[in-house]
Amino acid sequence: MQCKFSIFTTKLNLFNKMRKIILIALSINLIFASCNKDGMKVKTKAPVAEKQPTKLEKHGDVREDNYFWMRLTDAQKNAEVKDEQTQKVYDYLTSENNYFEKVTEKTKNLQEVIFEEIKGKIKEDDASVPYKENGYFYITRYEKGDQYPIYSRKKESLDATEEILFDVNEEAKGHDYFQLGGLNIAPNNKLAAFAIDTVSRRQYTIQIKDLTTNEIYQDKIENTTGGSVWANDNKTLFYAKKDPVTLRSSQIFKHTLGTDAAEDVLVFEEKDETFGTFVTKSKSKKYIVIGSYNTVSTEYQVLNADTPDGTFRIIQPRERDLEYDIAHYRDHFYIRTNKDGATNFKLMKTPENKTSKENWVDVIPHREDTLFEDFSIFKEFIVLEERNEGLTKIRIKRWDGTDDYYMPFDEETYSASVYSNPDFDTDILRYSYNSMTTPSSVIDFNVKDKTKDIKKEQEVLGGTFNKDNYISKRIWVPARDGKKIALSIVYHKDTEINENTPILQYAYGSYGYTISDGFSISRLSLLDRGFIFALAHIRGSQYLGRDWYEDGKMLRKKNTFNDFIDCSKYLIDNKYTSPAHLYAMGGSAGGLLMGAVINMNPELYNGVIAAVPFVDVISTMLDDSIPLTTGEYDEWGNPNNKEYYDYIKSYSPYDQVSAKAYPNMLVTTGLHDSQVQYWEPAKWVAKLREFKTDDNLLLLHTNMETGHGGASGRFDSLKETAEEYAFFLMLEGRLEN
Repeated sequence: MQCKFSIFTTKLNLFNKMRKIILIALSINLIFASCNKDGMKVKTKAPVAEKQPTKLEKHGDVREDNYFWMRLTDAQKNAEVKDEQTQKVYDYLTSENNYFEKVTEKTKNLQEVIFEEIKGKIKEDDASVPYKENGYFYITRYEKGDQYPIYSRKKESLDATEEILFDVNEEAKGHDYFQLGGLNIAPNNKLAAFAIDTVSRRQYTIQIKDLTTNEIYQDKIENTTGGSVWANDNKTLFYAKKDPVTLRSSQIFKHTLGTDAAEDVLVFEEKDETFGTFVTKSKSKKYIVIGSYNTVSTEYQVLNADTPDGTFRIIQPRERDLEYDIAHYRDHFYIRTNKDGATNFKLMKTPENKTSKENWVDVIPHREDTLFEDFSIFKEFIVLEERNEGLTKIRIKRWDGTDDYYMPFDEETYSASVYSNPDFDTDILRYSYNSMTTPSSVIDFNVKDKTKDIKKEQEVLGGTFNKDNYISKRIWVPARDGKKIALSIVYHKDTEINENTPILQYAYGSYGYTISDGFSISRLSLLDRGFIFALAHIRGSQYLGRDWYEDGKMLRKKNTFNDFIDCSKYLIDNKYTSPAHLYAMGGSAGGLLMGAVINMNPELYNGVIAAVPFVDVISTMLDDSIPLTTGEYDEWGNPNNKEYYDYIKSYSPYDQVSAKAYPNMLVTTGLHDSQVQYWEPAKWVAKLREFKTDDNLLLLHTNMETGHGGASGRFDSLKETAEEYAFFLMLEGRLEN
């Protein structure tokens, strides 16, 4: 949703007349020249932020931040009457939004065409594959024209009468942003806990609904993660609460149905500020499980779900660099862990009543060439999700030892993962499969007779899609240090590959998060217009195992940026494209990637989109009052240590802005972002305007209603995608439909 504030043109005119007066962060000394459809030059003046120098000192090093004033507290943003600073920040963000609208006005028709094109390929009246749990089939479905889903269920049979649990379209009325999450049905099937966020700050309010009467109980639990767990008594609810300032998930409470949340009992507090905590339930339904985690360590404690007033017991006390996950089966806990130097993780087990690590024994040993990512336990078999040479493998192993095999996948590159499988006593494994050219399918696999039942294939409407019209492959790019980087590309078979071919190169590269090579309906709008999409599996992910992640974090973080740049140079050197047609995009930590590479090699790219970018790294990591900071020390390093301070500063995009030519850029953010605060991209754009020596576009678009994830409605989200694609096509001179 666009910002509703005016640009304060009257004050701008005063500024031009009275230069001694400093007015609300705006001057007008940058000009972007664009051409209208008649070829006439149109001058659009870019806002430039007021400079208010702030000295920031650490380890004897003094940094001058001219735009520190842009930072607002939640209290300032939420106040009904805005103070002078708040108004100044809002005015600046509004001026940037107005500038963005003016410059991109000529793309509006194209945006609408792309939006309708993507929307026209999506089945609007769609529904999930039903899954059965505790006697009910659960379904998530959309009706044509609706922004939000409807959650429903049917008792015992899909032919039974549908019972609407939540129509989110009704719930969302009157809200610019609305997210319903944490839907959690009690064991007796009569109660549902659910959570709502109307700000996009990921601070959820938990409520409880009686599914027999549709009554919403008075119980209201605020400032939670959204998730909750029912004990087996159908009246006790466990949930995680957030620190109101840092938003760290730090406390586990116990709530009794029908009581005031103020009376809830604190059952666990995570006092180590580098850890977060959560609560869940074992698939066996026997245990309530509290987990504590940071980047390099985990700890679990359990409580019998039949005795919610009992005392939790720890499985294995936390140790630095010891990571483990647990699942309960019969009289054992099964444990995925990196114990004993198992870098890529292994599977172990321990007796239910002897859980400390000296009792753990190997089930699946560690393998140097295979990353053990996850596992699912069933009554008769266990399913292992592994990654080898970048590709996901699904392994099925029967408990009695009669079978142990991998499911076959034929494409060169693809994405496969185990789906929702709440049923414990079953021979059916549900999984999902797709590739860059193959739409997603949900498949039921019978582990006994090895037959497949495709429950649903993603429909691409419009009658023009044929997967054989698209080509995907992996290229192994040599990195500057001799490593090989996988670069997955997809393009239309009619696209001519040469120096004039536009390529959108995308990556993330942090937290060990791996972006698999999957299908995207919206991406077809770029591919059908002659773009190649290139996904770079750079270090910082776990695409090539845990070492691939370790080699792209902390004091080796620059490998992430170098890998992305080396992929770009490869595409240029091998005539896939040229700098005039190469584009880059990343979001969040991927936005940090964008900021780093344009400081290092801006000449490689014609345009860049940095979405909700984490670009003021050194300042954020020094401020433990900012949400999530303390839990990030083992990802980026703690700059209170001078070695890490110096290293982070050497790549921090905001600190490394200098006088040079930068590519055309679109930077996006959300005012209520809890992951990357809005002021990081706002400050970054202001500093780039101050230093850049080129006449290229620099646009900042702030969604004044949302946070890190963007718009909540499915169609609003598509409009954001259309906006991004139109930006790249505008730079290609492709404003035609």
